[in-house]
Amino acid sequence: QIVPLWIAPNLLTFSGFVMILFNYFLISFYDWDYTASGTSPGLVPTWVWLFSAFTTFCAYALDSIDGKHARRTQSSTPLGELFDHGLDSWATSIFVLSFFSVCSRDNGKTGVSVYTMYIYLSIVLFNFMCSHWEKYNTGVLFLPWGYDISQVVLIAAYLLTGTLGVEVWQKPLLFGYYITDVLVILLIG
Repeated sequence: QIVPLWIAPNLLTFSGFVMILFNYFLISFYDWDYTASGTSPGLVPTWVWLFSAFTTFCAYALDSIDGKHARRTQSSTPLGELFDHGLDSWATSIFVLSFFSVCSRDNGKTGVSVYTMYIYLSIVLFNFMCSHWEKYNTGVLFLPWGYDISQVVLIAAYLLTGTLGVEVWQKPLLFGYYITDVLVILLIG
């Protein structure tokens, strides 16, 4: 109810997507080869990770309220839904690629290999596709709790990296497992 009625719901959708893009291009500027968290820590300033947490939170919040705002203003249309889910399909890839910068490309000891990152991306996109295929067949879009958890984990990872530094990803967490190993289990679950 804090969004003024004169703001179009598609503007909320597009604003959230622009924040995701801005976040991705900012991280790509500092970490174009996905190694800044691994072999050469310190290349990405702390403020970039904290800003990434902020933009991810804002994008998630805007994506959550755009449909509610459309129903509130009685301007909900199939085209607006297509616009929302179309941008979400692009955002799904961008979220994963941005997160890859946090984990870092494999440096022999820690990090994630490019092949593993491709598998992560495939899992996330396959889940996205299955949710929308289900909506096509049933008429009901059911997004499991995994979407919300993924956004919270992504924001927490940016905050963790911003406050403790990228070195946190190179230290074993428990029983010789790294944080990235735990995140793989979460992703598959």
